[in-house]
Amino acid sequence: MGTVHELLEAKGRKGALEAGIDRSVVEAAAAYLADEDNGLGFAYSGWAQCALPHKRLANDAPWGIISERVKLMVEPGRRQVVSSDGQQSFEFVGVPFGSHARLILLYLQTEALRTGSREVELGGSMRGWLARVGIPAGGMTGKSVRDQAERISRCKLTFDISTGGRASGLVQQTIVDRALFIEGEEGQGSQGRLSLETAKLSEGFFEQLQKHPVPLEEAAIKALSNNAPGLDCYLWLAYRLHALRDDRLVPWTALKAQFGTGFSKLYHFKNKFPGTLALATAVYPGANVEVTDAGVILKPSRPPVAPRQISSGR
Repeated sequence: MGTVHELLEAKGRKGALEAGIDRSVVEAAAAYLADEDNGLGFAYSGWAQCALPHKRLANDAPWGIISERVKLMVEPGRRQVVSSDGQQSFEFVGVPFGSHARLILLYLQTEALRTGSREVELGGSMRGWLARVGIPAGGMTGKSVRDQAERISRCKLTFDISTGGRASGLVQQTIVDRALFIEGEEGQGSQGRLSLETAKLSEGFFEQLQKHPVPLEEAAIKALSNNAPGLDCYLWLAYRLHALRDDRLVPWTALKAQFGTGFSKLYHFKNKFPGTLALATAVYPGANVEVTDAGVILKPSRPPVAPRQISSGR
């Protein structure tokens, strides 16, 4: 059986489905192949090794994840609330989660690198980018985007990166210095509308982004825009595969530590992850990977974005 891309080009969607390929993989690959915009996105390499949660946590719960070389801790920020009688309290807003949080972060990082500035325009520019990758601004989706942006603006994170047995990290580092939102009416604790001003990436986060960016295809981001695990896996492959000189086996235990924190049993994760991997490779045709009983073998592959394209796209 050929790859999903070969089948789509030779026999179309129907032929790919009849060959037994999962519909979600077929649709992602078809959307990717049909996209001709050639837009680029960028992400800090730390996100390729440790990601945000896929689902909502309790608002006061921190998030932690450990991969082979990186530890990530995200602490939820707080919002000041003033009651009608003038009493103030401080409520947790929760850590960012899900696909919308990932897309907002991708926008902030991409724009910062494109312009070479920590100041990133929001408002219409951000809504336009989100719409371009399939996320409309209104209704429940708009509410979710506002919620995730506030979580991003208030949280603190730590990346502990192990290099040659030594550790270095971003300690108690905020992602942005300037809030993404104008607050709602005083005393209501409500979220305001999207700011039409700017967000300012923190100096420490921006420095790390400049030193360690991972280039991504906007077409791939768009095809996976509603799938947080797929986005994480795609970013991981984009970061790892092109740097390999030889095949590398990543054991299932290591994969579960990075991608499967929501699974209590390893065998549940082993049953689920190949589908996520298939989605990621559906939008990364050059990816060369193999699923085995011992884990996933990563093989040297061309990067999803050619260096020449990066130079012209930034």
